[in-house]
Amino acid sequence: MNRIAPVGADPLAVVERPLSHWERLWGHAPLRRGVILVLLALLWQTYGILANNPLMFPSFSATATAFSDAIIRGTLLKKAWTSVQVLLLGYGIGMSIAFVLAGLAASTRIGEDILATLTAMFNPLPAIALLPLALLWFGLGTPSLLFVLVHAVVWPLALNTSAGFAAVSETLRMAGRNYGLSGWRYVARILVPAAFPAILTGLKVGWAFAWRTLIAAELVFGVASGSGGLGWFIFENKNRLETDYVFAGLGTVILIGLLVEGLIFRTIERHTIRKWGMQR
Repeated sequence: MNRIAPVGADPLAVVERPLSHWERLWGHAPLRRGVILVLLALLWQTYGILANNPLMFPSFSATATAFSDAIIRGTLLKKAWTSVQVLLLGYGIGMSIAFVLAGLAASTRIGEDILATLTAMFNPLPAIALLPLALLWFGLGTPSLLFVLVHAVVWPLALNTSAGFAAVSETLRMAGRNYGLSGWRYVARILVPAAFPAILTGLKVGWAFAWRTLIAAELVFGVASGSGGLGWFIFENKNRLETDYVFAGLGTVILIGLLVEGLIFRTIERHTIRKWGMQR
């Protein structure tokens, strides 16, 4: 409800005006984001038609046709599932290592020194730069992909988590100590809930880094477990000059990212930091 003061009335008086139907509809974030996506699709279609060069820039309708054909034939879904499986495994391993490092940094001085030293050394190093070493050490396949994925996830997540722990108020810290909490119990019951907004940000950043690293790695040596992933799908169609299928592969990467953001991360936000009043 919007509140306005009527003309000639007491300036301190406030009356309520019900929101219109369109104002209520526009108040829903999914609707606003859907409108943005539709506008982007229209711009894409318009530019594709005006450019009139399907080899360089296919239209949205041509890409949608290629996407549906790849789905029906089953190749796109299979390759997407291959990528997602590797991504989830690497993300889980990296997340576990990052939480251990951040927990050690929060509970011990030597742990803080270890995390600061390792992040200063390895965080500036692009994960894709480790591909030659991954191939040398682990060969062509899933272990090499996991190696670069873990590197992409660990450092941004560990840094965000450690920064969140450091920002926890001294009052909460003292309350935890007064209850006799220490070590990992102190981290789990006091630091993690208080620092969860920063941790969730780190999870989002780590997911994005892992996704882009996986696609880049698959573009180079994307055969894992006997079949290629989305990056390999893009690479193969680029070699065949089927640009609409290349865009379909890129669109699949975007769609998976939107689904993860909308269904997983926003659900976590709604049931944690927003419910707790830590974020608007």
